[in-house]
Amino acid sequence: MANEMTPTAPDSVQCPVCFKDFKAATINGHLDVCLQKTVIDGSPSAKDESEPPLKKSRISGEAATPTATVNRPVASSTSSFSMAGTPSSSVLSFFQPNKSKVSAQSECSGSSSGKQTPASRGLKRNVPSEAEPGPAGPESQASGSDQQTLKSSKDLSARTLLTINKPLAETLRPNTLEEYFGQNKVVGQHTLLRSLLETQEIPSLILWGPPGCGKTTLAHIISSGSKKKGTTRFVTLSATSASTSDVREVIKQAQNELRLCKRKTILFIDEIHRFNKSQQDTFLPHVECGTVTLIGATTENPSFQVNAALLSRCRVLVLEKLSVEAMASILDRALATLGIKVLERDAANSKDQDQSDEQEPKIFIEQKALDTIAFLCDGDARTGLNSLQLAVQAQVSLARPNQLDGSQEILVKEEHIKEGLQRSHILYDKAGEEHYNCISALHKSMRGSDENASLYWLGRMLEGGEDPLYVARRLVRFASEDVGMADPSALPQAVSAFQACHFIGMPECEVILAQCAVYLARAPKSVAIYKAYANVKASLRNHKGPLPSVPLHLRNAPTRLMKQLGYAKGYKYNPAFNGPVEQQYLPEELQGIDFFTWTPTEP
Repeated sequence: MANEMTPTAPDSVQCPVCFKDFKAATINGHLDVCLQKTVIDGSPSAKDESEPPLKKSRISGEAATPTATVNRPVASSTSSFSMAGTPSSSVLSFFQPNKSKVSAQSECSGSSSGKQTPASRGLKRNVPSEAEPGPAGPESQASGSDQQTLKSSKDLSARTLLTINKPLAETLRPNTLEEYFGQNKVVGQHTLLRSLLETQEIPSLILWGPPGCGKTTLAHIISSGSKKKGTTRFVTLSATSASTSDVREVIKQAQNELRLCKRKTILFIDEIHRFNKSQQDTFLPHVECGTVTLIGATTENPSFQVNAALLSRCRVLVLEKLSVEAMASILDRALATLGIKVLERDAANSKDQDQSDEQEPKIFIEQKALDTIAFLCDGDARTGLNSLQLAVQAQVSLARPNQLDGSQEILVKEEHIKEGLQRSHILYDKAGEEHYNCISALHKSMRGSDENASLYWLGRMLEGGEDPLYVARRLVRFASEDVGMADPSALPQAVSAFQACHFIGMPECEVILAQCAVYLARAPKSVAIYKAYANVKASLRNHKGPLPSVPLHLRNAPTRLMKQLGYAKGYKYNPAFNGPVEQQYLPEELQGIDFFTWTPTEP
């Protein structure tokens, strides 16, 4: 079969799609354009109306049909890829780095297979598609799937959209910066990053923020922009499931793309802090030379969880917890997409707007219910949207299936939202940065004698699952560091609180810790001992030369030899005197120093 193909010039390469001859230097650029036309039009380039020799030999005696015209490129393309020693085989080999995934990649390439009729392609666009990322390079198919799902969600009813398998937060994930709320300091108008995103000049980034603040969504927006431009390849990996071999495979593909197609690769690593130090070192040379643009998302402080060398090659973007106003905007966008009306705002206009679909029930939600979601989700958009989905699904399920028509109205109330959320969503990680933030806030509130703030931060820690003995140990330290000699009984109080917590545990010991925290907040403060001992340490660190010896009269003399050497000679035993005793206790070099008032000098 391969011998029947039209021979090409030695310095030219035949396109496996349109069967035209091109120079080796221009074949890659032509392939991008030709493949895009094939996906959009469902057929090769319209200008190529000639039948290739392979086509004539294969279907001799058969009538040409539209289906055969669509199927023609795949048969020819398959044969051209299977040819050994042809220029097209060597140039295009990087498109299929793993032979076991050829069939899966050909299915994801759309209408280039030619086996879908126009009717079947139209039907597929109406169903939210899910891309299954492979272990070695799930490209921007995931973002394209999300964009297709969002477009199709606008045409679906609220009942249909709420009953699909995907969570609502994933279904309604934004694809443009105009739909991205709550991070104006980072990607707002006239910011540096926004201008870079609009021009697709993406630097290597580390997105740091709490859960649900929009780290993954921002990466998907970058993916959507790069897919529209067509000049950048976007690959997504998760550090929870990917291995070092997966990363190396993606980097190898990125090198081929950059060398052969002059196309950059953006690599998004979700939960990058799950990679250990050696795994993170894999990115260093490739980020340094620009082979890949790294975008990492993490909820942990990158100063502790990301290699310093990798951190110096990336720009850290701090995403703040979403405000109540931002959550309200996100919920309003979700309601508009789902067609759910707010009872206090849209009830008057709902009759005219709902006449177009009389077979779907009218769903309303109270404004108090929306406010409850915005306040209780603690700035987590994922929690807020999924809570809305859960509440609406529960009320739709309670309605009788045979009565779900346009005449029925479903109302979501505030108690329905509270029943789903149960309690406030507290962000606290016993091993993460929030752990140190809260204990620092507790310490400084007690130092400032604010008993109310001290109780609040203590509650944040205990209700978030903190170990009560850890808090008790910090209270013992505070009693000596900040109260000190101003109230000497503070230290016994703190030690007693620690012992009581050790005896009875949580939750009974929470009131003991609260009592100790309030006592320390109300107690007078003195840091004289803390500062004096800090001066002693500074004196020892800054001392030049060998440390001074202990004076002979202060040394112990348990043996006759030591006594003969002058140990303890001239020591005045204080209880043997009725009044004060004049005696030197410091080394001769430090005579007259007062560590309570002494200011250390820089060495």
